[in-house]
Amino acid sequence: MQSMTGFGRGEARDEHLEISVEVSSVNRKSLEVMCSLPREWQSLERDLTDMVRASALRGKVSVYVNATKVGQGGALDWDDEQLAATVKRLRAFARAHELSEEISAEALVRIIMSLDSGSGLPEADAAKALVESALKGALEGFTAMRAEEGAALAQDFSQRIGLLAGHVEQMRQQAGGTVPKYREILFQRLQKAGLELDLDDERVLKEIALFADRSDVTEELTRLASHLEQFTATMREDGAIGRKMDFLCQEINREINTVGSKANHLELTRLVLECKNELERIREQAQNVE
Repeated sequence: MQSMTGFGRGEARDEHLEISVEVSSVNRKSLEVMCSLPREWQSLERDLTDMVRASALRGKVSVYVNATKVGQGGALDWDDEQLAATVKRLRAFARAHELSEEISAEALVRIIMSLDSGSGLPEADAAKALVESALKGALEGFTAMRAEEGAALAQDFSQRIGLLAGHVEQMRQQAGGTVPKYREILFQRLQKAGLELDLDDERVLKEIALFADRSDVTEELTRLASHLEQFTATMREDGAIGRKMDFLCQEINREINTVGSKANHLELTRLVLECKNELERIREQAQNVE
């Protein structure tokens, strides 16, 4: 089981370039991949997306690629001819407007930086291997975090499913004594009303039978137990299981509601409320499962 939320960072470098890649994800019903790349490397987006799809099945995954030129010791780089032509034009402009033709070192640095309009990054094909290497490292950390969070979710699910199963068993016990209790209450009411009816009277037996039919939750409890077993089995499956968990939560909720509508005494109603509260916690957590 994996969580849909995770983060990973990877780095790769050679003598000219340093690449850092960050991968993060949040919940989504399906898989969405967004890549943020330098303009010169947009053609790599498809390949990077395919790498992410091999590691994630659901969630909105964001990939951020950052590139830094290295290996020049921080020295400026410029084209001599381009710089000379620019300085010549500036001096001509200064003479025409009766300005000083003196150009300081600081002014030269600013000119050089203004002439560096491009990023100076290599072509996409040349950088592809380095970018993919950094992404691979980021995906390893990303996958490890999702697996770690998934293990924590699995432990939480197991505890809560165990609590639900215990509540279901208590409901089964409570429901088993409902009809005899109703039979006794009905007889007491008949006595208080001064009606001379025997408990073996056909009309009394018919009323008890109708009550038993209306309040019988045996089928609902059986389906509830089955759904809980399916949920536990689903936790051990590979791949994207979040949607299946969400469906099972809906089915469990349906059966709990039906039991609640048939509940006829305080303890059974209390157990139904406990089940609904526990199920809501499970449902919220299931939204995080891949």
